[in-house]
Amino acid sequence: MHVLKQVPILVLSLIALSPNLMPASAQETLTQRIERILSRVPLIDGHNDLPGQIRDIQTPEGDVGLYDLRQATSGDTDIPRLRQGLVGAQFWSVHVNVEDPAPAKQQLEQIDIAHRIFETYPDELEFAGSASDIQRVFGAGKIASLLGIEGGHVIENSLGALRAFYRTGVRYMGLTHFSNTDWADSSTDEVVSDGLSPFGEEVVREMNRMGMLVDLAHTSPATMSDALNLAEAPVIFSHAGA
Repeated sequence: MHVLKQVPILVLSLIALSPNLMPASAQETLTQRIERILSRVPLIDGHNDLPGQIRDIQTPEGDVGLYDLRQATSGDTDIPRLRQGLVGAQFWSVHVNVEDPAPAKQQLEQIDIAHRIFETYPDELEFAGSASDIQRVFGAGKIASLLGIEGGHVIENSLGALRAFYRTGVRYMGLTHFSNTDWADSSTDEVVSDGLSPFGEEVVREMNRMGMLVDLAHTSPATMSDALNLAEAPVIFSHAGA
């Protein structure tokens, strides 16, 4: 099985198969049970925008060292809060705005920032590129760190670019963000392809072949339907608004 095809079912499978995760006693509180389960099974958060915040908001030059994750930050994420939340694995979103010029270049720079974050805190964070990596890093007491692209516009209609992003460590890609791509419709834009175009279908097939998760967050209902009918591996919705 390719790399992360196992990830969407990893947590549920481990919970279902492990008798050690059943209530230890009638006196065990819900909080205690949660803590016991998550000490054995990694809680995987599907979407965190920190790399983009470091680049665009906190430190315009992308200086990872100026944003100290070891202490409370002004943003939504720092290592103490990740630990308090019992996060075992984190997908870091390497988001690039649709309006940005040279999106593939911008994407590579965002991926570089994410890897530099991992390298800055090696005792806390470690890159993971597969389900087995997640289990290994989690077992070592660190937060397994994965990369997710938010919006397929960054591949610039190139399967070669898609494969190159996979080689840099990207393990899921959202087909769209707030705007359509040339090959898939967003939930917040006008209907153009009415789902996936023929090239969009090629993108999904290639992601399946490599083992890159298809993320349907932000996609239109027609795009979701087309991708679900086509996909030969589990898809994800990395995040959603209530």
